[in-house]
Amino acid sequence: MRVERLWVLLAAGALLLPGCTVKPKEVPSTDIDDLAYKDHVRVLASDDFQGRKPGTPGEDKTVAYISEQFRKLGLKPGNGKSYVQEVPLVQIAGTEQSLSMATPTGSRNLINGKDVVIWSTRALPQVQLKSSDVVFVGFGIVAPEYAWNDYANLDVRGKTVIVLANDPGYASKDPGVFKANGMTDYGRWAYKIEEAARQGAGGVLLVHDPQATGYGWSVVQSTWGGAQLTPPAAPAADGNAGPAIEGWLQKEAARALFAQAGVDFDRTAVAAAIPGFKAVPLGLKADAHIKNSIRNFSSANVIGVLPGRKSEYVLYMAHWDGLGTDPSLSGHNIYNGAVDNATGVAGLLVMAQSFVRTKPVADRSIVFLATTAAEPRLLGAQYYVDNPVFPLRQTAAVFNLDTLLIGGRSRDVSIVGFGNTDLEDTARSQALLEGRETRAEPYPHLGLYLRSDSYSFARRGIPVLYLQLGIDSGARGPAWGRAQLDDYYAHRYAQPSDIYSPDWDVYGAAIDLTLDYRVGEQVAASRRFPRWYPGSEFRVSHPHARGAPTD
Repeated sequence: MRVERLWVLLAAGALLLPGCTVKPKEVPSTDIDDLAYKDHVRVLASDDFQGRKPGTPGEDKTVAYISEQFRKLGLKPGNGKSYVQEVPLVQIAGTEQSLSMATPTGSRNLINGKDVVIWSTRALPQVQLKSSDVVFVGFGIVAPEYAWNDYANLDVRGKTVIVLANDPGYASKDPGVFKANGMTDYGRWAYKIEEAARQGAGGVLLVHDPQATGYGWSVVQSTWGGAQLTPPAAPAADGNAGPAIEGWLQKEAARALFAQAGVDFDRTAVAAAIPGFKAVPLGLKADAHIKNSIRNFSSANVIGVLPGRKSEYVLYMAHWDGLGTDPSLSGHNIYNGAVDNATGVAGLLVMAQSFVRTKPVADRSIVFLATTAAEPRLLGAQYYVDNPVFPLRQTAAVFNLDTLLIGGRSRDVSIVGFGNTDLEDTARSQALLEGRETRAEPYPHLGLYLRSDSYSFARRGIPVLYLQLGIDSGARGPAWGRAQLDDYYAHRYAQPSDIYSPDWDVYGAAIDLTLDYRVGEQVAASRRFPRWYPGSEFRVSHPHARGAPTD
C-alpha cells in the first residue's frame, strides 16, 4: 500500500511539471453558432431545394435535411420512432379561370392575374357562379365584442361579397374602434373568407390594398396565383362547402367596378370604417368559372425532442415550406425563400444545438417543430394543434422563428404581437442584460402574429413569443433599419429575389436567437406556466390560468 501511495504521489507531481499538464475536457459552448446558422440558410435556400414547396421533390430534400440534422444533434424522434408527422393535404390547381361582372347595360371581364386572382378550395373538377348578385359588405366582420356586424339584416346566400382588407380600426385610426392601428383577429384575410362562408356567400373577393396588407400585388400573384393547398374535406364551420369562388381584387379594378355600378369606391370605403355602416348592393351580376386539377398527398411536419425530467414542454417552431417554382417566369424562377423562411429553419437547428449542449438538462422537454404548408394557410401548424404529438395542456410556451431579418446588431428587438403575453417580461429583462430594449413591432397593422404559425397555437390558449430584429441599427440608426425592412417587404418578400448572399451579416439574427434561447431556458427550468396579459384577445379560461385548449 505504501508503494502504491508513493507511485500515486509521483504521478501527481509529474502533472505539475512543465509540459506535463493535462488539459480539462473542453465543454461545448451553448452560444448560438452563427457560422452553422449561416451555412444552414445557404443550403436550405439553394436552388437544389427548388423553393421547398410541399408535395414536390423540394419537400423531400427539405424534410430529409431537417430530419438528418435532428438525428446528428442527438434529438429523439418527436413522433414515436419517427421525426415525421404526416399532414394530409389536397392540392387544387386552377387550369382555367374566368370572372366577369355585368350590369343591365354592359359587362366587364376581369383578367385573372392582372385585375383579380381567383381560386376555389372546393375539391371539384369544375366550379362556377352564375348571375350572382354582388354586394359590398365593408370589412365583412361580425364581432359582437366590438358591437360590429357588417352582415346585419343581410341575406347573402349565393351572392358574391366584396370585402376590404384589414379591419375598421386600422382604416379609421380611431382609438375607440377595434384596436385602432393594431390588426385584430377579424382583420385576417382568412377570417373574412370564413365569415363569408358562414353567411352562405357564393363568392368572396378581397380588395387588395398594399397599405392595409403590407405587400404588393406581386405577392398576391406569387402566393395565390398557383395551386392552392387545403386540408382534405374541409367544410366551413356550419357544414357548407364554403364559397365557390374566392379571390383578391386589385384596388384599381375595384374602383372601376364600383364606377360601373355608379358608386364612389373611395367614399364608400371610408364610410365602411364608421360604426353603423350598411352594406351596399352594387347591382352587378358575377359570372365565374374555374376548372381544377386535384391531387391528394401527404406532406410532413418534422419534430425532434430533447427530453427533460417531466412531461411538460417548451416548443420552438419554424415553417420550412416556400412557394416552389414558377415555370411561367423567365430567368430565375425559383422562390428560394432565403429570409422567409430558410432563416427560421436554420434558427431552429442552431437553437437545438445550443439546448443539446446545455447542462444540466432542463426540467421541461424542448420540442423542435418544423411545419409544412404555412404559405398561406398555416396548415401544418393547424394540423399539429388538432393532432398534437405532445399534449397542448402541458405545453408551457411556444417560440416562433419566422423570417429572421438580416443585419448587424440592433439596439432594440421587435416583439411581434406586442402586448399579448408575459413572456415579453422575461424577454425584456434578458434584453436589458444585453444592453438592448424590447419594442412593439414597427407595423402592428400588418398583423404578422396572426399571419404566422403563432396564430394556430395562440388561438388554442398557448402563449407564443415571436421576436424579430429591431430597426434601431447599432451602426446606422433607426431610419436605416426601417428602410431595410421596407425594402425587403417591397422587393424580396415572396419573390424569386429572396435569395441567400454570402456577404450577409447574420449577427443580428444570432443575438435575437440568443434571446429566444435564454427566455426558453428560463421557461424550461420554471414550475410556472406563462400567462396571457389581461387585455389579450387570446386570454381564455385555461388550466394554470392562461387559456383552455382541448387536446
